[in-house]
Amino acid sequence: MTLIVWLALVPATLCAQQGATEIPLKYGADRVGKREDPAMIKFRENRLGAFIHWGLYAIPGGEWNGKVYPGAAEWLKSWANVPSDEWMKLMDQWNPTKFDATAWAKMAKDMGVRYVKITTKHHEGFCLWPSKYSKYTVAQTPYKKDILGELVKAYNKEGIDVHFYFSVMDWSHPDYRSSIKTPADSVAFSRFLEFTDNQLKELATRYPTVKDFWFDGTWDSSIKKNGWWTAHVERMLKELVLGVTINSRLRADDYGKRHFDSNGRLMGDYESAYERRLPDPVKDLKVTQWDWEACMTLPENQWGYHKDWSLSYVKTPIEVIDRIVHAVSMGGNMVVNFGPQPDGDFRPEEKEMAKAVGQWMRRYGQAVYACDYAGLPKQDWGYYTRGKEGEVYMVVFNQPYSRRLTVKTPKGVTVKKAELLTSGEQLDVVETARNEYNISVPAQDQGEPYVIRLQMHSKEGGKDSYRDALT
Repeated sequence: MTLIVWLALVPATLCAQQGATEIPLKYGADRVGKREDPAMIKFRENRLGAFIHWGLYAIPGGEWNGKVYPGAAEWLKSWANVPSDEWMKLMDQWNPTKFDATAWAKMAKDMGVRYVKITTKHHEGFCLWPSKYSKYTVAQTPYKKDILGELVKAYNKEGIDVHFYFSVMDWSHPDYRSSIKTPADSVAFSRFLEFTDNQLKELATRYPTVKDFWFDGTWDSSIKKNGWWTAHVERMLKELVLGVTINSRLRADDYGKRHFDSNGRLMGDYESAYERRLPDPVKDLKVTQWDWEACMTLPENQWGYHKDWSLSYVKTPIEVIDRIVHAVSMGGNMVVNFGPQPDGDFRPEEKEMAKAVGQWMRRYGQAVYACDYAGLPKQDWGYYTRGKEGEVYMVVFNQPYSRRLTVKTPKGVTVKKAELLTSGEQLDVVETARNEYNISVPAQDQGEPYVIRLQMHSKEGGKDSYRDALT
């Protein structure tokens, strides 16, 4: 019978189940385990997303008063210690004449992404939608038009889900406090939380097709001490938008614990702490317990547009594809970031990257979309993924000189057939030891990472012809 390779790991036990005392919480996790409703399943099965970091910071592009700052461009206001009133004068220059939402959506579609996260408002406080609660919006710029609205419409038309990035921390708002030191701070911050509530309600009701809110700027002690508010925001958005997902970065519990509450349970719907890195499969990952998403940049140190990409290493298309597949092989999603230019176009390197990833995904996306951890020991040639029907894919990045790809299987599982995904070419399967096989590489060099589909069977009561060593 055909084997469906299920996750063979025993879930890590939560602290409350380890004999430790359960800590009473009002604002901790609202469930144990993964959400399994249709909206969350679609989020999980999308697997590949894009990130858009676009704001006023694109205009200076990492340079202020003649000095180039190598740090992340969207943090330039902080690096250069620019006062908010001076920084917001950049709004007078916001007129992205080359912005074309339809072209953006087509680029994403051709890349093969299933969802896009857009910075509705970054730490600087500038809003890509005409918020009635702020004077720092696209409506008060020479461009005037609702950029966010145009993007939502264009992406949705291409069948791409739209997620909203939202920074709670707002450098432009007079009532924002990084910490609460006085009664006056407390009063001001209460006003700020009300302002933030209003902006979030506005986004949820103005753009009801939004599928996800990805929160950022929530690490300050002022927010950590208001765990009640983070729980309130999650409930509020889920009442306003049916099925919406919320990342773990929003949440803090009664004691200021973030992402995971004081009982070790994930808050929000998926873990979002993996920024420019992947989780360690031993230290970080409990793949049977929760969903997670990682996000990556193309230049190692940049999210928003920076004029000079030579200041940090820039990933190649193969490296980007490797990280996408690596994430899926561990049961996660990957989001690839783009920082549009101030004129509304993408730099040539980003367009080429999107094109290269899209070409590969059109050939091999079957091993990425709706795939998961396969439960097989990782080998040096690349990664395994498992499809919805239990099919196992080998995504080969490192071609061995031996021209043989090692596969190790669980006890009682055999590899019966191996074929090249693109052509159906049958590859030799040779049993080399108990639960070990060699798969031959394709006859012709593929010239790129390629995918082999395995047909596996379980030997129910089959005879074992191997003898253990007498040691």
